[in-house]
Amino acid sequence: MMARLKFYAGVFLITSSTLMLQLIETRILSVISWYHLAFFAISMAMCGLTAGSVWIFLKRDRYTQKTMSYDLAYFSTAFAITTVLSLGMQLALTLTLTFSLTGIIVWVFLALSMAVPYFFSGATIGLALTRSPYPIGRVYGVDLLGAAVGCLGVLFLLNLTDGPSAVIWVGALAAAGAWFFAGSGIGGVPETRPPLASGLGHQGRIFILLALFATVNGLIPYGLQPIFVKDRVEGRGSSVVEKWNSFSRVTIFKESRKEAPQIWGPSPQLPPGLVVERKYMEIDGFASTSMYRFRGDVAEAGYFKYDVTNLAYFLPNQQRAAIIGVGGGRDVLSAWVFGLRDITGIEINPVFIQLLTADPEFSDFAGLARLKSVRFIVDEARNWLARTPETFDVIQMTLTDTEAATGAGAFTLSENGLYTVEAWKLFLSRLTPHGVFTVSRWYGPGQVNETSRIISLAVATLLELGVKEPRRHIFVASAKNIATLLLSPAPFSPQDLAALEKAVAHYQYQVIVSPHSQPQSKVLQAIFQARTLKELEHHTRDFELDLKPPVDDRPFFFNQLPFYRPVQVFKMLLQETPPGLMRGNLLAAATLLLILIVSLGLVLVTLVMPLRSALQDVGARLIITGTSYFFLIGIGFMTIEIGLLQRMSVFLGHPIYSLSVVLFSLILTTGLGSLLSDRHPLDSGFKFVIWSVLTAAYLAVLPSWLPQLLSSYDHADLLTRCALSVAVIAPAGLLMGFGFPTGMRLVSAVDPAPTPWFWGMNGIAGVLGAGTTVALSIAWGINCTLVIGGLCYALLIPAALGIGFTAQAAPGAGA
Repeated sequence: MMARLKFYAGVFLITSSTLMLQLIETRILSVISWYHLAFFAISMAMCGLTAGSVWIFLKRDRYTQKTMSYDLAYFSTAFAITTVLSLGMQLALTLTLTFSLTGIIVWVFLALSMAVPYFFSGATIGLALTRSPYPIGRVYGVDLLGAAVGCLGVLFLLNLTDGPSAVIWVGALAAAGAWFFAGSGIGGVPETRPPLASGLGHQGRIFILLALFATVNGLIPYGLQPIFVKDRVEGRGSSVVEKWNSFSRVTIFKESRKEAPQIWGPSPQLPPGLVVERKYMEIDGFASTSMYRFRGDVAEAGYFKYDVTNLAYFLPNQQRAAIIGVGGGRDVLSAWVFGLRDITGIEINPVFIQLLTADPEFSDFAGLARLKSVRFIVDEARNWLARTPETFDVIQMTLTDTEAATGAGAFTLSENGLYTVEAWKLFLSRLTPHGVFTVSRWYGPGQVNETSRIISLAVATLLELGVKEPRRHIFVASAKNIATLLLSPAPFSPQDLAALEKAVAHYQYQVIVSPHSQPQSKVLQAIFQARTLKELEHHTRDFELDLKPPVDDRPFFFNQLPFYRPVQVFKMLLQETPPGLMRGNLLAAATLLLILIVSLGLVLVTLVMPLRSALQDVGARLIITGTSYFFLIGIGFMTIEIGLLQRMSVFLGHPIYSLSVVLFSLILTTGLGSLLSDRHPLDSGFKFVIWSVLTAAYLAVLPSWLPQLLSSYDHADLLTRCALSVAVIAPAGLLMGFGFPTGMRLVSAVDPAPTPWFWGMNGIAGVLGAGTTVALSIAWGINCTLVIGGLCYALLIPAALGIGFTAQAAPGAGA
């Protein structure tokens, strides 16, 4: 009995550690590189897990119950050790976003270092599922439970310690799993011991060492921590404080600086020689925010009146303001300087609110906690505004994107949900009748850029609300490389326009759009000519860059590459990279292409070539139909997974919530579907067609009702939204779970020899499908990826009928 419990404990810890590692790696890669590498982490995890499982298949004569406990402990310990070694490799590499031979070598090293731990995890899980003497249903159930707990446990772990230390803790948990496997008493020691067996045989000691390493690493600044962050060397020391949580790493420089104030869009009238005291902070090693010393005297912060981002505060009769994205408190302080005495700061990252209100060193410095009419809300802004019945005279959103999103383009799942038509309609509904929503973005005079897109977004929002003349509701001014848009649900009154024009003239800003004048830009003229959403789509689709208004189905505001015209994007990649926003977009696109090339090479070397022997003496019909079947399942599943990740990221408010909830739901329900397929096998063509049609139909019709359902629950709390997400995903997971074991039974009934090949093809499709799905969703929308996923499951019908149902395998065969 005790031996059996140890076996189950080992399975639980290994699967839990595997999912935790995958999610934590997305967080670390977001720090050292860019957010779009989240899908790369998923691809490499699938590649490694598939390679490890296939290895067990190919070596089935060696790995049997005769040495099972020994082999499980060996692979689990290797998983634990390589997890930490892989972390060291990732932190030591300089992940450059350049398309060159050196860049390819760097990404190959990264891919290999990420995939190796998953190879050992895949070997462990594959061995436990296919060779254990215990009921497969129970083993699989423990496997699913561990994976599901890992998806949720990562939120807990990342809020307790930093990212690298969390990875080391994952290694420690894997070593604990190895210790349990070593005591499970299944078989003996192999005649020929594997490499490094003597060192990997001390699972208990390895667990203790890794646990101590993780503890110490989280307490000292000079441990295993990022060195190269966003292509630069990051300094460390006692003057720097790091605070990690499940969705960010905030670096705080304790020593304040006396220097010129950070004015995003400075007026030419800004008095020269100003010196202020501020503390500097970074989010994920790139995006910056400042905390200014404020002792309560409004005059000492009067310089904020010279920033174009605060233009809205010159409008008359303002009392209440809501700030989206508090950061170091700069915009909150600006509202106070302009005389508003009812200010709400909404910030998703609790680190900043803790610094501003609870940490004596920083809260005393900032002084905002002493202002009784200022309150701070720790929440995702869109969701909080959907829940609250309150209205505001001003809602301000200044460069809210952590800036890393700008560089990563569409591949980030970060703050895109704040820049969609649906979000802006909500924001306008939370304004008083003559209130204003103000947004500041980067601007380049004479260029088609982010400012052009926020104007397109503003026009689309107003058209959605039935406004006939959007230009009467929009005012845009700029200073240097920042433009500020003012958007009102009501037309600007003559008094409002007089106040804005007076401020613009006094501070010498440039007017880009005004109800009193025609915009000089031909691009903006075309946008304002639209009187319907269809006309706006027509006017924006043929520009060099993507200026289509983002919606929740296609929420990629920060990408301006027209992926719906791939030839043009490819030509742009071959041209000289421009500076600014487009540089980030183009380099991110080049990285996507580079990652796809590296992934393809990796799967060819690690999966396709080793598995060719499995096709010897196998009929061409089985090879073609079987390969098609498992490739379609891999592509279909990945398009659904990535599509749901992107859709739920907008709904839940942050990528880490989406990753945890979506993976938890899919893992749990597809596993249950696989188990149900044992009891209710699809053992006839008729049953299979019914299942395939039901699965394809559910997935393909998701776009017709899911957006409306999610929109109706925008106001719900996070727990309710998570529960709704699980409820939506569960039917899809249960249905999709039938696909893989059914295919294995079908091909095993014809010829079991090529099953490793088909397993590998499924993994290859998943690896390549992740990046491809991202590109598809950018070009055509998330709904498109869901429809493609449904189509893949419909196309399984001819593939399965081609394999044949004449010879039926017993339930569970080949699973």
